[in-house]
Amino acid sequence: MSEELEARVAALERRMAALEGGGAGFWALEGLKKQLAPDGPGGVLFTGAARLPTDEAYEWQYGLTTEDLLAIDWEQAAESFAALGHPVRMRLLREIAHGRRTVAELAALEGLGTTGQIYHHLRQLSAAGWLHTTGRGRHEIPATRVIPLLVALATTRSPS
Repeated sequence: MSEELEARVAALERRMAALEGGGAGFWALEGLKKQLAPDGPGGVLFTGAARLPTDEAYEWQYGLTTEDLLAIDWEQAAESFAALGHPVRMRLLREIAHGRRTVAELAALEGLGTTGQIYHHLRQLSAAGWLHTTGRGRHEIPATRVIPLLVALATTRSPS
């Protein structure tokens, strides 16, 4: 085997080990476990640093114990998920993240429906906390929801 091929195989093996939990692959998980009681119920942490196409930057982390998560009102959580469960609403969020913030800008795009339908979807997203309105009819994803929205999107991908 050539030196170049050996180096490439070794690099791939290091990457696989990191993805499978070896080496530094689970640094966030290891940090979380240090914060939790060893014999406790465990917990969940999500964190992120993101720069949107609008050049807005967000850094955020949030964690809860398993016990806290199992105790919350899951029916209320369903309402938040339901707001994300419509393709037009997801497209609206994507377009808003890309900087199209007014109804006029959104209505100019193909496939989002009438202005009335767009307002309906924006109200649903706002009621669930995924959007808020700023001055002059501009819609934004609240800073505390940008990373959770990206995490929700990440959960739809197969981690293979």
